[in-house]
This record gives sequence, structure tokens and C-alpha cells, in this order.
Amino acid sequence: MLRIYSKLFSHKVYQISAIVFIILLLASTLRHQLFKSNAYDLGIFDQAIYLISQGMTPMSTLMGINILGDHAAWIFYLLAIAYKIYPTVYWLLIFQAVALASGGIVLWKLANLSNDKSIALVLVYFLYPVVFNINLFDFHPEVLAIPLFLIAVLSARKNNIIGFTMSILLILGCKEILSLTVLFLGLWLFFCEKYRVYGTIAIALGAAWFLISTQLIIPFYSHDQPAAIHRYGSLGNSIFEVVKNIFLKPNLVIIQLFTMQNLYYLSYLFLPVVWALSRKSCHNLVPTIPALALNLLTDYPAQKDLVHHYSTPIIPFLMLTVITSLEQNSSWLKKSKYIILWSIVGFLIFAKYTYFFNSVYLGSLDNWKDTRNAITLIKDSKAVLTWTEAVPQLSERQNITMAITEYKRYNLQEFNHILLNLRYPGWLSSKETVKNLISEIKKEPNFKLTYNKNDIFLFQKK
Repeated sequence: MLRIYSKLFSHKVYQISAIVFIILLLASTLRHQLFKSNAYDLGIFDQAIYLISQGMTPMSTLMGINILGDHAAWIFYLLAIAYKIYPTVYWLLIFQAVALASGGIVLWKLANLSNDKSIALVLVYFLYPVVFNINLFDFHPEVLAIPLFLIAVLSARKNNIIGFTMSILLILGCKEILSLTVLFLGLWLFFCEKYRVYGTIAIALGAAWFLISTQLIIPFYSHDQPAAIHRYGSLGNSIFEVVKNIFLKPNLVIIQLFTMQNLYYLSYLFLPVVWALSRKSCHNLVPTIPALALNLLTDYPAQKDLVHHYSTPIIPFLMLTVITSLEQNSSWLKKSKYIILWSIVGFLIFAKYTYFFNSVYLGSLDNWKDTRNAITLIKDSKAVLTWTEAVPQLSERQNITMAITEYKRYNLQEFNHILLNLRYPGWLSSKETVKNLISEIKKEPNFKLTYNKNDIFLFQKK
């Protein structure tokens, strides 16, 4: 066994991937330890998966719905197996780092390149800014789909129909909107790559799951339409209305598309690999059409940056474009050293590693120790009310709720512990909100203040 592992990791690609895995995991762990992870979305997913692992209904008390009503992500039921071994939010950070690191290995297997070009390809992927950034932005199950998309393409090329179908099914289980990317993957395989059978499978599964998830599963569990539809309010108030207006009211589409914000977004997205874009390679971008369209047409600014996870489905096919350019020698940059240099510059400009050196992550260190001390006093799994950045630290329980300004009044008797940060109230909150809440709790005779230092308040029900 040791010989197998020794032989496996003797190749540079495996070594690089292992190093990247460690870096990504350390970065996301440090961010979490600094209380910069959030209720949306790490706390939501951690609570849901914990509840599944305990045999309970995954009702998110942060969203007020069954987690399947969010994005129909049944992959959580598979992830819950790890929570049965030991329930901890760090499993999600591990899964995400593994998915991103393994993407480089699958890309290497997909490419027919010389050794130095293969290394360059893998480094282009690992240095692509979105890869680093999405690893920092909590956990999102669609990140797990990055290597799965690449495995699906590899399986089609290897004529492995079982591997292909399994990959597609797992992708669909990550998030309902990925069904559109799967559908366009099928169109690309069918018309561009000439893999008719595989293309048909992807088209059929993608279209079927889109209808099932958006019209049956999500409405059943959330009693509403898909949550993100409100981000396209300028185009309509439902999925079918948005689709109808895209075709019948092109003027609305033009207004949404041709904006400076979209121009900046496309520049940020493609500049790190612009040297690989050529007429011969751009057909690989067909599967990116749904994600690109959704991000360009939305009213929601977070879908138009490199910080959030909304560009995740684009990454695998950008890298396939890089492979084709390198294989056909049609890229603008020819030598590996220049390709790697371009990628390093792109990473230095667009990656958010600087957050670890400025106030974004280090701005609340003055009461970090007291926050940690207060959390260690919450030793049971009973109901907790706390600020948003503390939620993922305590979300493995049946009731975890955010203390935010939107909620004017809380039923305090629902909670056994109330943890507040007056100095740094957290996302969607304010100092005034926290002050009022503290005053209200102090009037409750069955709550006692068990910790109070450096603006950290922990109340416990007597």
C-alpha cells in the first residue's frame, strides 16, 4: 500500500494538488476561526446536514423552510454520512477543498499535453482567482460539481456511460440551477463533440430535473417558487414569465445586458485566461451559457463579481478551453513560463488573499478571545440566538437563530442561550439593535448574564 501511495504522489500534479488542498483548507479554516464565516450559507448548510445525520427533518431555522425547499440539494444526505462519524462544520470545508484540489488532477487526465504544459495547465486552474475566492466564501455544494463536470467529460471521452451518468446525477443533486448547465453540456456533447448518446442523456436528465426541482420539490418544501427568482424582477415574477420575456421583450434583455457592471464582470472573469480564447477553443464555452446569462441578466450585484460562488459552473469549461488551446497550439501565449506568469499576475490582482492582511478579516480581533471564551460556555445543543458570524460556530443544533435588525421582536423564551456582540453586531444587524436586545433580555427574570467582557454578552436561561 505504501508503494502505491509513493508511486501515486511521485507525480508533480498529485504533489501540487495535495499542497493546494492543504492551502485551501488552512485558508477556509482560518477564516472560520476568525469569525468571518456566516450564517448564510455555512450555518444554514451545517445545521441542515447535522439534522439529517441525527435522523431529524432538515428544517432550517435560519430560513424557516426545509433545506430541500432552498435548492433541492439532495447531496446533503450523502454529506451527512460524515456527520454520523463526527458532527463538525469542518467536514464541509474539507469536502470543498478536496473538490477544488481534485479538479486539477482530472484536468491533467483530460489533457493530451507534454509534461511542462500539463503542469502549466494545472497551475492555470489553481491560480484562477475564482477557485481561491469561492473556497473562502463559506461552503456551497455546487463547488463539488467542478470536478464532477470534468469527470463527466472524461467519462464521455472514455466511453464510460456509468461513470458519466453517475457524475451527472451527483451534479444535479448539488443545486437545481446546475440542471441548466447539464442541459447545455448535453447540447455541447451532442453537436460539438459528437457524443450523441452522452449528449442525449445529459439533455434529458438536465431538462427533467429542472422541471422536477423548480416546479415540484422546491414549491412543495418552501411553499414558494425558487428563491432566486426575485433577482430577475425586471424580467418577470416567475420562471416562465422570465423565459417568456427574454424571447418576447428583447428590449428588456438588452437593457440588462449592456451595462458597465457586466463589462467589468466579464473582464474579471476572462482576463486570467484571455490568452487561451481562440476561434478553435471557444466552442467549449457552450455549457457556460446558462450561468453567464443568469449572472448578466440579474439585478443582484453579488452575481457579478469574483468573490461569490455564482461563477462556479463556468470554471470547468473555461479550463477545457485552455486545454483545447494548448493541445492545438492556438493560444496567444505559447511558452509554459509565460502562461504561468500570466496566471500568477491574475491571481495577485483578483484573488482575495489580501483579506487575511487587512480589516476584512482582522478588523475584529480585539474581542476575538472573549468571543471564543463565551462560545466554550455553551456546552449543550439547545436553542441559541446569536449574531450572524457566530452562527456557523454553533449551528449543530435544532434551533439556531440570527439576531438581526429585520426582526423587531423575538420570543426570548424559545432560547436557552443568547450570545451577542455589541462591538461588532454582525451582518444585517446594528449596535442599536443589539443594545435594545440586551436591554430587553435583562428585563427577563429567567435569564442570567453568564459572560460579559469586551462587549461580548452571553445570557443563559436559568
